[in-house]
Amino acid sequence: MTIKVEVFSSPGCGKCGHAKEVLKKLAEELGNTINWREVNILEELDYAVELGVLSTPSIAINDELVFPNLPSSKKLRVELLSRLGKDRE
Repeated sequence: MTIKVEVFSSPGCGKCGHAKEVLKKLAEELGNTINWREVNILEELDYAVELGVLSTPSIAINDELVFPNLPSSKKLRVELLSRLGKDRE
C-alpha cells in the first residue's frame, strides 16, 4: 500500500524546511510506501484553499488535510503507520 503525502509550504517559511526534512526522513525509513511532494501554496493556491490550508506548513494525506500545522515527528510517524495499517511506533 502506498499513501500520498503533501507538505504545503510557502517561500521564506522557516518551519516548512523542518517539515520537509522530517517527512523525507520518515519516507526513507518506511520505504516505498510514501509518495510525497512539496506544494508551494503560492503556485497552487486554489488547491491549497480547496483542502482547507490556512497556514504553512500543513500536511495532507491522501487528499485530506490531516495536520493544519506542523506536527511532531512522532505524531506524523504514528499517523503514517496507522494509515499504512502498521502497529509499530
